[in-house]
Amino acid sequence: MTENSRRSFLTATVAAGGVALTGVPVAAADSGRPPLSRQPDRELRAILREVDPGRVEAIVRKLVSFGTRHTLSTQDDPNRGIGAARDWIHAELGRYAAASGGRMTVELQSYIQPPADRIPVPTRITNIVATLRGSVTPERVYVVSGHYDSRVTDVMNATADAPGADDDASGVAVSMELARVMATRAPKATIVFAAVAGEEQGLYGSRHMAAQFRAAGTDVQAMFTNDIVGSSRADDGTRDAHTVRLFAEGVPTAETPAEAAIRRSVGGENDSPPRQLGRFVREVAVNHDTDMNVRVIYRRDRYLRGGDHIGFLEQGYPAARFTEPNENFAHQHQDVRMENGQQFGDLPEFCDFAYIARVARVNAAALWTLATAPGTPKNVRVVTSNLTNDTELVWQRGPEPDLAGYEVVWRETTAPEWTTARRLGNVTTTTIDLSKDNVFFGVRAVDTTGHRSPVAFPTPQT
Repeated sequence: MTENSRRSFLTATVAAGGVALTGVPVAAADSGRPPLSRQPDRELRAILREVDPGRVEAIVRKLVSFGTRHTLSTQDDPNRGIGAARDWIHAELGRYAAASGGRMTVELQSYIQPPADRIPVPTRITNIVATLRGSVTPERVYVVSGHYDSRVTDVMNATADAPGADDDASGVAVSMELARVMATRAPKATIVFAAVAGEEQGLYGSRHMAAQFRAAGTDVQAMFTNDIVGSSRADDGTRDAHTVRLFAEGVPTAETPAEAAIRRSVGGENDSPPRQLGRFVREVAVNHDTDMNVRVIYRRDRYLRGGDHIGFLEQGYPAARFTEPNENFAHQHQDVRMENGQQFGDLPEFCDFAYIARVARVNAAALWTLATAPGTPKNVRVVTSNLTNDTELVWQRGPEPDLAGYEVVWRETTAPEWTTARRLGNVTTTTIDLSKDNVFFGVRAVDTTGHRSPVAFPTPQT
């Protein structure tokens, strides 16, 4: 930004009644405003303390003990195969639910997948779903998952040992450990903890779960999959034990041609709901002292691969993928073997359980903050029917009884983060003395205790 453009932008910011934070995130402590997500309350601090690396390790090792969890492996052996893993996860989540006072329920979500790519015969695919019902706005839902199926190099080999410690017992351990820790608590919104199957064969389980949510009209406001979150060590031996990647797409997977035309005309490629989630999670991770850096990657997923968030994106839900900073391809999907006296394969010995626990704390901070804050504002529009040099925004009032009001945020179109915020009352429209042609705007909700929702990016209202 040139000095002249910076000066004009800041002058307009002051004229519009905003707090200028050029070059500083809205959440900065010296901004004169509360952070994006306020410092953790006592309950969230307790949640973060209770995440136990020892329990995470026990889950990973138990899942590995089933030998293989291939989607096409046996489903009726009590000790080996995906059926044994399914039954154990279901029983464990049931134990957690028993301590919830009836707030958490657990179900086996099964269907028969007809023959398809990597599915040679009709196959039962089962997700294990634990639902912690919200106490205030239960219709608002947040989902966290990992996939419990595993594989070796040959994706169709359903009998070889496929330990799947990192890919993806680690992600299942995150989901299960959060279910255990949160089962005794009462979030305002509903949190779903899932272990899904069929991922390695084509994301079948998660796609089924997302389609079930959509068919039921469920308001899923965020979904996080944890896939390959078990190791802080790269294949060259370097370590980054305090970073997790969060993949967040820009152009929506489920975008219609009409929506694409609008986006091309007004911009906002960097303002999709997943990108807003990425900004939100990064701030939460810092504010809540998770001892982790969230590196948001502006892509749907890695090259040539995809995770269980994609099924939710396909249904139009905001979703993103957590994964370790540097994948170790020397162990991922490899057959268990001995080489130069060392055993290789996706084994627990290559996992960093303290790292997995830190990833779980990032998930916990994000999910709990989302589920205790107001929901993301809906039907946010920028009025474009009149040619003016100001900006009129309208939106729908949320249903939360403790809603205090809203904030409008804005930034230069070239800035990656929101740089300016203006606090409003409990209103559903505002006019800002800045040109809608020159900056990007967003709206977020704030409750009476200072919790803030993710930002909603406006679409044109003509």
